[in-house]
Amino acid sequence: MQPNRRRFVGLLVFSAALLARLPAHAETPAISAAEVDRAVSRMYQSLVRIMVVMESPRSGRLEKNLGSGSGAIISEDGYIITNHHVAGRGKRLICRMYDGEEVESRLVATDPLTDIAIVQLDLSKRKNKAPLHVAQFGDSDQLRVGDVALAMGCPAGVSQSVTKGIISNTQLMLPSMFGGAGAFREEGEAIGSVVRWIGHDAVIYPGNSGGPLVNPAGEIIGINEIGLGSLGGAIPSNIAKDVAQQLIATGRVQRSWLGIEGQARPKNLGIERGVLVGGVLPDSPAAAAGLKAGDVLQKYDGVEVDARIPEDLPAFNRLLLSTPVGKQVELVTLRDGKEHKLTLTTRVRGKAQSNDVELKEWGMVARNLTLIAAIEWQRPNTNGVLVVSVGLASAVSDAKPAVNEGDVILEVAQAAVNSVADLRRVTDAQLKGIEGTKPVLVKFDHGKRQYLTVVKIGKEQKRPDVEPARKPGLSAELQALSPELAEALGLQGRSGALVTLVYRSHSAERAGFQKGDILLKFDGDPVKCERPEDVSDIYAQIRRYRVGRAVPCEILRGGQSQTLTLKLEEDLSTAEEHLPYKDDVFDLTIEKLTELERIHRDIPADLQGVKIAVVETGGWAQLAGLASGDILLAIDGTTTGDVATAEKRLKQAAHAKARRVVFFLKRGVHTLFAELEPDWTNGNGASKKNAP
Repeated sequence: MQPNRRRFVGLLVFSAALLARLPAHAETPAISAAEVDRAVSRMYQSLVRIMVVMESPRSGRLEKNLGSGSGAIISEDGYIITNHHVAGRGKRLICRMYDGEEVESRLVATDPLTDIAIVQLDLSKRKNKAPLHVAQFGDSDQLRVGDVALAMGCPAGVSQSVTKGIISNTQLMLPSMFGGAGAFREEGEAIGSVVRWIGHDAVIYPGNSGGPLVNPAGEIIGINEIGLGSLGGAIPSNIAKDVAQQLIATGRVQRSWLGIEGQARPKNLGIERGVLVGGVLPDSPAAAAGLKAGDVLQKYDGVEVDARIPEDLPAFNRLLLSTPVGKQVELVTLRDGKEHKLTLTTRVRGKAQSNDVELKEWGMVARNLTLIAAIEWQRPNTNGVLVVSVGLASAVSDAKPAVNEGDVILEVAQAAVNSVADLRRVTDAQLKGIEGTKPVLVKFDHGKRQYLTVVKIGKEQKRPDVEPARKPGLSAELQALSPELAEALGLQGRSGALVTLVYRSHSAERAGFQKGDILLKFDGDPVKCERPEDVSDIYAQIRRYRVGRAVPCEILRGGQSQTLTLKLEEDLSTAEEHLPYKDDVFDLTIEKLTELERIHRDIPADLQGVKIAVVETGGWAQLAGLASGDILLAIDGTTTGDVATAEKRLKQAAHAKARRVVFFLKRGVHTLFAELEPDWTNGNGASKKNAP
């Protein structure tokens, strides 16, 4: 999930279940401008905009994405609370403070189940040494429908903003017709299973995610997460605060696993209290204790439990999950109208989904099977490697039979593969001393079927560069003369090609070609060019000649035909090498600014610079504001007239661990500076500054 995405659900019709807890007498309370100002002043300096570089599996690779979200400072140590879907997959994070300063940050810990993450500012990098303004939590249990709420954050990556509304619902959930508790998932976790959102109508937009919902006292009463039509949904502050404290203290939220899937009581049961057991997961503590689907759980560890409606289930689930791991718990249930007492011992609940790992030699992204994932995939155990994403024309997709997404790899070269770490070790051992690819025997499960296949793992050897043969070109560009265009020009029934561009200082210009000419014949042969694809055929015909040959060309200009003699010269598209250089520190590829590029972009011949061909998504060049197609004129004041000079300056900056690297760029008719402040303590990390 991209971090700048606030989850919206287009709901044209709202179920009455969304409004089940609204009191009929709710009215909007009055709040003065002065009270709003006080609330904003207490929170505003705690707001941060979080710029995130994250990775997501796509086409067999972990693809970088760049996004933004919001957060609030909650401690003097620089801890920030935000959403997991904003920062939970973050590889690089930069927080923009209220005063515009950008501070390098790190992901401390994250909890997908509640969609809460903790980020920490690197205070050693902060220039403003004044104490941080710390936000305070309010009590979300005290909220009432109609209370005033302020949504604060950084929508769409802009500076801090504030919108005002009221609390519309204190126990907001999606009805089953829209997916119910499982509608919003992060890392395989159903957030709605433990969270009842605070519904409000303070306007929020993508980018508000992770920002605080604030009461008139200036306290956090929720963390904005979702949008439901015109309503916003915030995680209650009491849940967010508890999770944040655990993440800061231990780096995780420890929960128990029982394997009980509860439901609200159906009306036909005729029972006044209890939670219906909708299902019991296999090999779970609940299954071992003898609990069965259809039982009605009335007491859990001495606490009476009840779920009259779906909105009651998150509190029930939180009760079960919060049980100390390894504790013996007594259950009191009704089965066939009779009370039963059962005892179970809770087990630790791990992650629903392991981290994704890219395996380039295989052309795939894979992950370990967790206990929960193994149950969901109906696996006998957690052994094996789950394939998450495969690339087109990759090693796994080219195998016969192919290894696909959802398959589980069990063995490679007759060695058991129980985890990604095992697969990594076996791969390294198989490819030791191998320059190219190597076929290996692979055993994998595809659903209930088990297959054997041969996968050629490794890296395809780069083919030696072959110098292209010198081929002639027209030194001009053409457009097809369609029948419709010919008729409009008064040339009905005639064929030819319209000249759209003549390369300056080249043979076509010297021969006398001009824009708007119509090429009728080339070397005596009529030019047939009625469709766009016919233009390529003309260029191919010209390439059959030799460079230097003089060719007569009949053209039509101003209604008069004339013959020009064109001396063919080498095609500019193949005359110059691009000489690309990829820099893995600054995440960009540069190449020679060719003469053809200069002609197309009207760049003066005496302008010294190199072309930025590729800017990696989420890389430091992109964070600094560089873009593909920019012309790099200088680095730290040194003119980059060729690729070798630019490469040397980039390598010098990396070797010296320069505090700042300044790029001087040309973009269209504009020039601008982009400044990077590298953070070499994090490898090739960097923060960015732009100057217009």
